[in-house]
Amino acid sequence: MATTARYDAIVIGAGQAGVPLARALSGAGRRTALVEQDQVGGTCINVGCTPTKTMVASARVAYLARRGSNYGVRTGNVEVDLLRVRQRKRDLVATFRSGTRHRLESTSGLDLLEGRARFLDPRRLEVHLAEGSVRTLTADLIFINSGARPAVPALPGLRGLPFLDSTSIMELEAVPDHLLVLGGGYVGLEFGQMFRRFGSRVTVIHRGPSLLCREDPDVAEEVARILREDGLEVILEAEAREVQAAPGGCQLRLGTPQGERTVTGSHLLVATGRVPNTEELNLAAAGIETEPGGFIRVDERLETTAKGVYALGDVKGGPAFTHIAYDDFRIARTNLLEEGHATTAGRLVPYTVFLDPQLGRVGLSETEARARGHRVRVARLPMSKVARALEVDETRGFMKAVVEADSGRILGAAILGVEGGEVMSVVQMAMMGGLPYTVLREAVFAHPTLAESLNNLFMAMDAA
Repeated sequence: MATTARYDAIVIGAGQAGVPLARALSGAGRRTALVEQDQVGGTCINVGCTPTKTMVASARVAYLARRGSNYGVRTGNVEVDLLRVRQRKRDLVATFRSGTRHRLESTSGLDLLEGRARFLDPRRLEVHLAEGSVRTLTADLIFINSGARPAVPALPGLRGLPFLDSTSIMELEAVPDHLLVLGGGYVGLEFGQMFRRFGSRVTVIHRGPSLLCREDPDVAEEVARILREDGLEVILEAEAREVQAAPGGCQLRLGTPQGERTVTGSHLLVATGRVPNTEELNLAAAGIETEPGGFIRVDERLETTAKGVYALGDVKGGPAFTHIAYDDFRIARTNLLEEGHATTAGRLVPYTVFLDPQLGRVGLSETEARARGHRVRVARLPMSKVARALEVDETRGFMKAVVEADSGRILGAAILGVEGGEVMSVVQMAMMGGLPYTVLREAVFAHPTLAESLNNLFMAMDAA
């Protein structure tokens, strides 16, 4: 028999927005229920940032070890123990997850319920608990932070074959002989380069004319050049038409501008995007509308089409980054607990693609800036002109900034280079402060650092 419980607030999903929000609500004296059907911590801790970047670090060590002779260091034959890599990843995930659970369970006024939630109406949820019982919860405030998962494309033959996604590939026990990567976005490229460094042959298949469709063509072309230099095969303008079993793996039939082509590999990673976890929520019962693709529609204050119901993080669409989910929490906290007026309007969306070298990005790309009618100047500096990059023998890539011609305001930056994400953050801080590019051009940075190269980046623009 179902029981009913009244709360001040209910949070669906213990992700990077849901966890701090649930704790903030309960800390403000509002009795709160946090419903999670899988693992606390959400995508980031369990199958996203934490595990992938831990494995990227292992791959980088293998890469540097093989390059030891470039630095005058003899390392001998380099072998990768994927089971040890996996265990290191698992250990860190377990540590982060258990810490999150401990903080939740020790928060007064917060009930952590493990189960699946679905709406009965805009104020009531039915929760099927993992232990078998069913509870009905009611609250005037409900927050959806249920996240997203890897998409499975409608590719003929795929459902009948074992294939990998961004979660299952991290549980492999041995390095694949030949990994086929379907999708040339951030996820596919990070795993592609990672497993190439672990020792796999890697073929990346991408349907577009260039990798990383959100980036400027020169950035995407340089990324492709770097990956090919690392030994990955990159096939562009290739439409996957069918996949079928082949001896020792699978065979993928492609349509290309040059005609049909077949590629064969031992493993297939499908990295063609993500879909929201909304099917089981019964959103229609609450009057919650969705966008094409199933993502929840929200306004600038993150409220859905049902008053008092909010959506945060990946489930609402838009940039799917942990730091954006956390900022969604801050917006909700500011507005609902601090009587503020925070919105998503105009917020900068920085991100780093953890290739090696990293791609750090913030603000508008050159393509976006011109499309919006800005008159721009572009600063560009190859990493081979950066002293610190030369010293550590990491000279691949380039730095690029887009500046509004009349005001000197920095509109965006792409830093494709060693520690590109960290250098991008320096530019972001200048953008947040509304500083013109000349401040970075004339700033006194410590020598020799990567940040110091921003002097030369903007001097190069003025000298052009």
